Amino acid sequence: MSTGEGDGEQAERAAFILRLRQRGIRDLAVLRAIELVPRPLFVDPMMRRHAYDDVALPIACGQTMSQPSLVAAMTEALGVTADQTVLEVGTGSGYQAAVLSHLAARVVTVDRYRSLVSEAQTRFEVLGLRNVTAYVGDGMNGMPARAPFDRILVTAAATDIPAALMDQLKLGGVIVAPLGAPEEVQTLVRIVKEQSGRSRTDLMKVRFVPLVPGAAATL
Repeated sequence: MSTGEGDGEQAERAAFILRLRQRGIRDLAVLRAIELVPRPLFVDPMMRRHAYDDVALPIACGQTMSQPSLVAAMTEALGVTADQTVLEVGTGSGYQAAVLSHLAARVVTVDRYRSLVSEAQTRFEVLGLRNVTAYVGDGMNGMPARAPFDRILVTAAATDIPAALMDQLKLGGVIVAPLGAPEEVQTLVRIVKEQSGRSRTDLMKVRFVPLVPGAAATL
């Protein structure tokens, strides 16, 4: 697995960042983090020509890799700073975690599919990302051994935020997640944990695969 790139790849990536800006992404730190991550490394080789297209792409285990503009918007909404620890629920290809690694002090990511976690770990090693740790587990339970977290990003849809994730979020922390029925259009929300409860901001309509309890018995 190689990250080698030529002038064509660099030009393609520069045009990709410009398109994200045109789509409303303004946070320069987020744009820089995305620019630093070679998206083709996370894409099935058969789909390489679509790596920088603003489309969702299929990955193994029946999962999907979100379109870049959505990755950027979710990252921007999370508001990560360099001293924070982030939990990602739903590792998938590892692309979102790799982007977060350039913004946060530490990134913990969990997925129910062992093969996805293994492939993501390999990509993190190729890129030399030493502040990302990936685990196989039930994302609905979070990662209590590594809690508490300043930020939590959920990349699968549920009807409400699992209680375990709220418990593992620091006071003043932020969760960004899609809420709604899996078979319907969902709402991406930003939730802030406050002393008196939580405040919610609706961001946009989205479609995500469902958040499923438990680790997969196979795959």
